[in-house]
Amino acid sequence: MPLSPRPARSLAPPVTLLLATALMTAGLTGCSTLSPFHTCDDTAARLKGLRSQSILTTVPEGATAPKGLDDVDSRCVDDTGDAWLYAARVYAFPGSRQKVVDFYRTTAEADGWQVQHDPLDQDTPDTTAGLCFTRGGDGKALLLTVQFTSAEDLKFEHDYDAGPEFDSGAGFEVEVEVGSETDGAKTGCFD
Repeated sequence: MPLSPRPARSLAPPVTLLLATALMTAGLTGCSTLSPFHTCDDTAARLKGLRSQSILTTVPEGATAPKGLDDVDSRCVDDTGDAWLYAARVYAFPGSRQKVVDFYRTTAEADGWQVQHDPLDQDTPDTTAGLCFTRGGDGKALLLTVQFTSAEDLKFEHDYDAGPEFDSGAGFEVEVEVGSETDGAKTGCFD
């Protein structure tokens, strides 16, 4: 006597449960599984706009661009799934970090940039953490960072041997970077 066929079991409940779990996990971790995965296609005009931001060439008196790093470095990076555009300059400054922080706070804020503070790390001074600003609305949103790094970081990140401006120990690198999403969507410093 032949066995009776087993009734087909619907895959809908397990698949629905798996999808719901994945979406809930992504929401709880702050990640989005529904990322648009933008690419660097057709971003030349937006990159040109980033390169022309005046804040990239506005520096405290005495700041210099190290030889070989005296141009704006701009590019679109899409190796993480979502493309990011940036334009950056590197400067050496013989003064204190506090002078750099004060200069960019005053200059950037006068140009419409709004400083942002890390809500999870409000005790770290700006002279250590650097500064982050935002400007513009959706479609034109920009992010500005001013960061301090060492001669060792210059070697690692740019394969650059720091010159005499770093010999005294008083010199350091200031990296001014303007970045944006490929479509200019709003982004925060600590999102």
